Amino acid sequence: MAEARRLAWFHCFSGVAGDMALGSLIDAGADLDEVRALCRRIPVDGWSLDVDPVMRCGIAASKARVHVDEPSIVHRTAAHIIGLVEEARLPDRVAKRAIRTFSLLAEVEGRLHRRPPSQVHFHEVGGLDAIIDIVGTCAALEVLGIDEVLASPVATGRGMVRSAHGLIPNPAPAVVDLLVGAPTYGIDTAIELTTPTGAALLAANVTAWGPLPPMTIEASGFGAGDREIDGRPNVVQVVLGQRDARLERGQPVVQLETNVDDATGETLAHAITALLDAGAHDAWITPIVMKKGRPAHTVHALADVALAEQVARVLMQETGSLGVRGRTFERWPAERIAAEVEVDGRPVR
Repeated sequence: MAEARRLAWFHCFSGVAGDMALGSLIDAGADLDEVRALCRRIPVDGWSLDVDPVMRCGIAASKARVHVDEPSIVHRTAAHIIGLVEEARLPDRVAKRAIRTFSLLAEVEGRLHRRPPSQVHFHEVGGLDAIIDIVGTCAALEVLGIDEVLASPVATGRGMVRSAHGLIPNPAPAVVDLLVGAPTYGIDTAIELTTPTGAALLAANVTAWGPLPPMTIEASGFGAGDREIDGRPNVVQVVLGQRDARLERGQPVVQLETNVDDATGETLAHAITALLDAGAHDAWITPIVMKKGRPAHTVHALADVALAEQVARVLMQETGSLGVRGRTFERWPAERIAAEVEVDGRPVR
């Protein structure tokens, strides 16, 4: 039986920022003292993390606030920040998630400014508040025992926003680049709903996008943004729970088949080999009795939907049939690993 996996699904109906993601996880039950303790392992001082209860359009949420003692913004390089995370001796998943987030940010900023990723100078993201937002979010995921992160389509705003480089379009170019391949949509509000920090956390850690996945819900929480938005709660929701395999949809497959009463055993055996070579998951033969009591066979093949036409063509060619019928099913294959072991000094697959 597959090991139970704990999920966190982010509902980004008003976008997402680093402090919003962190606030939502703490609101959902991540212990603030444990999150602080993990963040304290980063070899930088001059910050504190507090979480305040707030309301956003009638929804109770948690607002994560990082207070910084720095007299001015320090423009740290991506290599410097990743070095700090590596030096912190964080739990393995926390370090990997945080480093992946900063690495993606560096790659995107490097493309936008035509610089090697390691030499990218983070401005807003290089500040202590953004570092704690990112590492704190990864720490909160670990405190909650989250194995897999998922997210809904991500909302973005419109217009222009101010950055260290001046006015830039909203959504910011870094946000657009980070969310390549993710489902997104725009909302008619001139507010930066999704920030580069929030987009990077999703891009680095989300394994699947879409509606609430099949799961047994255990907890949920809301993380608040700084501003009130007319008619829309400025929050991101996180839903926590166990993956429920009983509710999951299987992989769609097509079962193709045709009846033949004039094929030799050699022809049928060759047809099975040809169907497997064409990409069928499986192929088999069932003995049947046709009209007038004639003995015959049904040749079956199971194939991915994308390969159904190709496999059907081979089935017709190899059997000489004038047609093929098919039905769509779902399958739930078990995870499997191919390996080689040694038996009596000989390798066996």
